[in-house]
Amino acid sequence: MSTDTAFALGMLALVGPRFPIRLRAFMLTIVVVDDLVALIVIATVYRSKFDLVPLLFAFGLFVIGLIAARAGVRHDLFYLVLGATTWIAMFKSGIDPVVVGLAMGLLTYANPVARVDLERASHLFRLFREQPTPELARSARAGLESAISPNERLQHAFHPWTSYLFVPLFALANAGIAINGHFLRSAYTSPITLGILIGYVAGKPLGVFAGTWLTAKSSRGRLRPPVGWAAVVGGGTLAGIGFTVALLIASLAFSGTKLEQAKLGILSAAFCSALLTWIVFRTTALLPRRVRTKALLGKGEAITDLAVPVDPARDHIRGPEDAPITLIEYGDLECPYCGRTETIVRELLADFGDLRYVWRHLPLSDVHPFAQLAAEGAEAAAGQGKFWEMHDLLLGHEGPFRQPDLVAYAKWLGLDVERFEGDLRRHAGASKIAEDVDSADLSGVSGTPTFFINERRHHGAYSVATLAAEVRAARARVSIAS
Repeated sequence: MSTDTAFALGMLALVGPRFPIRLRAFMLTIVVVDDLVALIVIATVYRSKFDLVPLLFAFGLFVIGLIAARAGVRHDLFYLVLGATTWIAMFKSGIDPVVVGLAMGLLTYANPVARVDLERASHLFRLFREQPTPELARSARAGLESAISPNERLQHAFHPWTSYLFVPLFALANAGIAINGHFLRSAYTSPITLGILIGYVAGKPLGVFAGTWLTAKSSRGRLRPPVGWAAVVGGGTLAGIGFTVALLIASLAFSGTKLEQAKLGILSAAFCSALLTWIVFRTTALLPRRVRTKALLGKGEAITDLAVPVDPARDHIRGPEDAPITLIEYGDLECPYCGRTETIVRELLADFGDLRYVWRHLPLSDVHPFAQLAAEGAEAAAGQGKFWEMHDLLLGHEGPFRQPDLVAYAKWLGLDVERFEGDLRRHAGASKIAEDVDSADLSGVSGTPTFFINERRHHGAYSVATLAAEVRAARARVSIAS
């Protein structure tokens, strides 16, 4: 019954549409709930005996783990012992301990890197840089690891083992079947093989589409899929790819020849579902451009990542203020990476006439000690109508920017130097910079440069090609909404 996450997302990358971000999120939602229901079935249906005392003990251990995770305990050995003990208690209760994997997964939180954690890690690294001793190296390493959320850290640590050892080992141990003509003739007339095949290939897309449509209808449009209906259908066919959990349930439900028939049904369904998904998206790709975009992206409101919307009265904007596409950058005027992306932003503004660019300050003072002063210098120039000129000048030169450097740039720009120096002394721009920093914290921004396109965070590389593709996708969404 359960969709295989790795196979489904891999197949989506091969045969899916050009803008797969929303569909990928939609598919992940489906498979997480799918796995949850499958594991509940395993825990409640496929058990030979039931002992309440070990089950309560396992539940108590999970509560301890939940409290520890909420309290910020990050010792891997603690969770290893806790997970192993919970596994044994669940096994003794008569419930398949595979559900412990789900329970431990609920304890591994995912969250953006907090700026205070990065500042602490920078401080520890500077201590090691000044005095490279083994003790400081260990504390610096621990500080860097603690800045990353447990979810990301464990994914990175366990990915080689899970991808290259455990999953292939499970597949080799459980998927092997002896295929011959007699077996195929009997299996493809067996109600077990046919039931699994029809359930996956027809039942999954029908269930996903019907469930999504009923949710949208019963909520009167308040809850709509984040993708178009063609993508919903494609996601439903993609959900028919099952493997690991499906084989686990089959091994619990059947044995002997019936188990072989069930395995053949699972593998056949994966092949047929992949082929059907390719047909759905290939057919959608043949539609006229506007119809195709609507069919894939739909009209659902996008989830926004930007906590504080753009305000033309306070934000620094380059380009038409009423442009439908907005590119927001949180940057540090001493950050060399921000300096490199400045030429990329200029190229985007030249290529897209319907794009406006917004700069917000995020001085990383723990890395660049004079970044705050540079930001205040830009705001002092803004007081005389020369923000962008100072912005371009600072990003075009490498810091650090001390006060004499800023004053020299102010003279070069023809500013009123006495007024400029007075604004620096009074820290006239500090409050606006603090507002930008607060908005960055609310949006989960901790590093520079960080980009948002129409209030959605851009992840990955910030080259001309990748940002231009995101801008075109945003433009397509705006054209559908209008």
